[in-house]
Amino acid sequence: AMLRLRFLTWDVKDTLLRLRQPVGESYAAEARAHGVRVQPEALSRSFREVYRAQSQRFPNYGQGRGLSSQQWWVDVVKQTFRLSGVHEDGVLTLMAENLYQDFCSAHNWEVLPGASETLSRCCQRGFRMGVISNFDNRLEKVLSQCNLRHHFEFVLTSEDTGFTKPDRRIFEKALHLGGVPPEQAAHVGDDYTRDYRAARDVGMHAFLLRAAGQDKDPEVPPEHVLPSLSHLLTRIER
Repeated sequence: AMLRLRFLTWDVKDTLLRLRQPVGESYAAEARAHGVRVQPEALSRSFREVYRAQSQRFPNYGQGRGLSSQQWWVDVVKQTFRLSGVHEDGVLTLMAENLYQDFCSAHNWEVLPGASETLSRCCQRGFRMGVISNFDNRLEKVLSQCNLRHHFEFVLTSEDTGFTKPDRRIFEKALHLGGVPPEQAAHVGDDYTRDYRAARDVGMHAFLLRAAGQDKDPEVPPEHVLPSLSHLLTRIER
């Protein structure tokens, strides 16, 4: 039976867009431009550690803790470099500001294979669409720069709403903006807990994008799994 869907919501990172290169490579290139040599692998390791600690201490980009997301990120970048042995304050500030701007642009992000075509085909079939992402408020700009923004009626970020997936309230806000009951909406994402499970918990349909070789989650029926985005419409119209 064809699903009676009217609205599709989308995760962004690793569903529609991905980083062109590891974070450490981008940070190392920025450092080189200032005459500072740091190993990309060391920076990637430091970044993961710092990002995890910052997220625990100031969840959702410091929302409600008196931090702007820009301050939150600048802090992450500086700490990442410090952990990798770079301590010169002037250079740290400059690099952090530059990298914050860089990650707004298509310079650091690329559209995943099949994403543009799938979004266009969904629009042609008459699906209305929105975004639900645990991202900061640069996401509108990133999507515009990558030429995807026009597909969506709204872009909901965790920074804007104050809720991070899997919190049901960010999904409820999306349903409210879309003006549809949950059973007429489906969410597409690559994370079992934050995308698939969370959407199902509010009564939406859900599809899990899962590259070949990734661990299988036993609770996901095969017809809800997308080996690639191009499988979405066949799943919906089965």
